[in-house]
Amino acid sequence: MAEEGPTEVWYKASASGSGSSNCVEVAFREDCVLVRNSRDPQGPMLVFTSPEWAAFLDGARRGEFDRGVA
Repeated sequence: MAEEGPTEVWYKASASGSGSSNCVEVAFREDCVLVRNSRDPQGPMLVFTSPEWAAFLDGARRGEFDRGVA
């Protein structure tokens, strides 16, 4: 499991709004992408390789994960 380092800069979607604390955040490292729950920043993180993250983003952009709910 990846440990959060002192230099991580966490990003969350601008669509989540500045007051929202119910979203995911991502941080980029040279060798991986970290994903965490913004409500639990000290909690567990998902760790993806760069190719895994790229495949996820590609699938999301193509609607692969859409459930037919607008």
